[in-house]
Amino acid sequence: MSETTLQPLTVKDIPIVGNKELRKVICAAGLGNAIEWFDFSVYGFLAVIIGHTFFASAPQSVQLIASLATFSIPFLFRPMGGAIFGYLGDKYGRKNILSFTIILMSASTFAIGLIPSYATIGVFAPLLLLLAKIIQGLSVGGEYAGAVVFVSEYSPDRKRGFMASWLDFGSIAGFLVGALVVSTISLVIGQDAMGDWGWRIPFFISLPLGLIGLFLRKSLDESPTYEAQNNNSIEAEEQEKVETTSVGTIIKENLNGIVISCLLVVAVNSTYYMLLTYMPNFLSVNLGYSYDHGVLIIIVVMAFMLLVQPLVGFLSDKIGRKPFLFIGSVGQFFLAIPAFYMVMHHNVFMIAGGIAILAVLLCCFIGVMASILPALFPTDVRFRTLAICFNIAVLIAGLTPPIAAWLVETLQSLYMPAYYLMVVAVFGFIAAVKMPETANRPLKDATPVASSKTEAKEVLQEHFDYIEDQVNEIENKISDLEEQRQNLVDQHPKLN
Repeated sequence: MSETTLQPLTVKDIPIVGNKELRKVICAAGLGNAIEWFDFSVYGFLAVIIGHTFFASAPQSVQLIASLATFSIPFLFRPMGGAIFGYLGDKYGRKNILSFTIILMSASTFAIGLIPSYATIGVFAPLLLLLAKIIQGLSVGGEYAGAVVFVSEYSPDRKRGFMASWLDFGSIAGFLVGALVVSTISLVIGQDAMGDWGWRIPFFISLPLGLIGLFLRKSLDESPTYEAQNNNSIEAEEQEKVETTSVGTIIKENLNGIVISCLLVVAVNSTYYMLLTYMPNFLSVNLGYSYDHGVLIIIVVMAFMLLVQPLVGFLSDKIGRKPFLFIGSVGQFFLAIPAFYMVMHHNVFMIAGGIAILAVLLCCFIGVMASILPALFPTDVRFRTLAICFNIAVLIAGLTPPIAAWLVETLQSLYMPAYYLMVVAVFGFIAAVKMPETANRPLKDATPVASSKTEAKEVLQEHFDYIEDQVNEIENKISDLEEQRQNLVDQHPKLN
């Protein structure tokens, strides 16, 4: 194996990414997340109607569980999609893969609106629904991880928390728009028409949104971090290929990051699905609350989340990511039961207050998750490793709605969702303890990124100071080990 000469890092080597370019990247990447969560929202709010439409032969309570299970089953295919698109994204670039996934995702969502009902084609109706959701699952497997990687690699180190937080802002916005679309259509055409044919309209909207996203993504340049790695010498690339393409090597070298990312994603997405997918049906089916009123409360809470989440991302660049993970996990553990106690009152302010508590705690998680995950892995395997870890963890988290519904139905306790949230809060706490602080630091094994030449000089100095601190720490450890060795030699001269 030949040696590669390392050149000192200079200001010229630090990519400068302006605010205009950043906004363009955020819009292009965030639209994909918005479409993904638009579908989740529409499907979640229409779960009862979809159950009636595609599982008409089953009892009503089973229809809801079957509908939610269909929502969850495609998560089985997300790791496969993550592995495929992640590998291609590391090999051929982030932009090209994201352009493909957004079209595949929007087309499969559009197809759901075309499927005839169970009354029309029988068992083929739920089978076609499942097929569309599986294709959707494959595309989504590469979508979120790719968008997170793309935005994080573009973002200046000092702004990564704030910039990356807009991705999940897009997720919430998509969810909110989905809820508004469902509510508006239902209000205009009535519940009967909504159950008959109106439920299909929201799914049709995803295709034009996907085409807009494709146009935006095609107009972008590749991320500067990926370009910097891709422009290495052929000799260096071949060396990296030998060292990193082995799955065993990737796992061994990134085990800590893999564990942290899986724990964090399970905690965040379980809470996400509990609050934004399961809760509307919990209010309607289990509490007998007016479905329209329940949807309205969720919409108001989500609008509130849109204000809180970017603030969390902004503050995380100032005080770090770890404090917010601790606040979110500890708060969720101790406040889940009080929040559900408030939700189970037929006072609209109590219900909104209980949901708002869970929403603020969720913002503590999602405001920093998108900036944490890419920083755990090196550039050459970042997309594939993050995509596989994320989607395996989401597979577990995606079972939250049907498990919650089954627990409530089986154990006859309306507090089961709260206990569930307490368990996943422990996962978030462990991730917070184990993870390194990533705020204001370059991505792992990557060149720093700045927003101006002045900042580039400051970032370069910080980068050197950080490396010097790391070297000093290693030297101190070596010195301690040498001192321990000498003590052993002094005590046992034969060891010399």
